[in-house]
Amino acid sequence: SSGINAEYGGSLENCKQLVILCVLKGGYKFCSELVDSMERHICSCEINMSIKVEFIRLKSYHNTESTGDVEVIGLSDLSVLTGKHILIVEDIIDTGKTMTYALKLLEKFKPAKVQCASLLLKRTPKSCGYIPEFIGFSCPDSFVLGYGLDYNEYFRDLPHIAVINEAGIKHFEEGA
Repeated sequence: SSGINAEYGGSLENCKQLVILCVLKGGYKFCSELVDSMERHICSCEINMSIKVEFIRLKSYHNTESTGDVEVIGLSDLSVLTGKHILIVEDIIDTGKTMTYALKLLEKFKPAKVQCASLLLKRTPKSCGYIPEFIGFSCPDSFVLGYGLDYNEYFRDLPHIAVINEAGIKHFEEGA
């Protein structure tokens, strides 16, 4: 969070409120810890800025494959983001297509600034080239889960990140 704290902790003029847009469901653990860290930094440095957390769900997966379609759920009135500084907090950037879609959607509401923090950036040849401003770690082109990331709603509760093997994929596959 040090790069994010440096960015929002003094270099953004007139940023009295930062809107954290947590992408559910996978981003909730990372978002919670990130906001806690940012709040500690804001308090310890006596920075005059508040954080408001909003939630949105972007669904684009079925089993281990991206569907190519993005379903947006939550925050029914995106116009509340007009003129705001927004930090989207995401669990993983895979191909980047979902985040690219979300950024285009948000642009319509004319926020002051939009940036993205992702816990993971997948190293994949399927990438559209999108790279978030803040990255926790890069990961291999495997299906990862845990620490908020799931496979068909399983394993989100794991306190760590792991790669699911073929036997696990078959066992927990929808419709199996």
